[in-house]
Amino acid sequence: MIRKALIRDAKEILGIINFFANRGEMLHRSTNEIYENIRDFIVYETDEEVVGVSSLHIDWEDLAEIRSLAVKEKSSNRGIGSAMVRECIREAKELGIKKVFTLTYVPPFFEKLGFKMVDKSQFPHKIWSDCVKCPKFPGCDETALIYEIET
Repeated sequence: MIRKALIRDAKEILGIINFFANRGEMLHRSTNEIYENIRDFIVYETDEEVVGVSSLHIDWEDLAEIRSLAVKEKSSNRGIGSAMVRECIREAKELGIKKVFTLTYVPPFFEKLGFKMVDKSQFPHKIWSDCVKCPKFPGCDETALIYEIET
């Protein structure tokens, strides 16, 4: 079941994200960042356990980013990640957002869901807000993809 994250989910969200961040597969997040952005997050819960997380972060009037998409290894390859991306897109559409982008090390996953590769230079605000905090900056090796929402 997908639902909006609650405050009680913050530590579990942090644990899932930082597990993958420790492997170099996504950016680390601090406890403070999770609490400050808890309204952006959704979780996937099975048997009262959070097994997946994702967030939809509004960047501008017509642009949002899917961030921190992660599914526990024991629950991977079950369609949970895809379901969470579709839920982020549904929420973006409901908010009137026209484009959703992501930066990822797994472009084929997002391409299967209708995302198209684009040049990162389309997102200069992103570079100066989050990317400068990344240890890989300015040599980012993630791929930017965008999904255009039909209205």
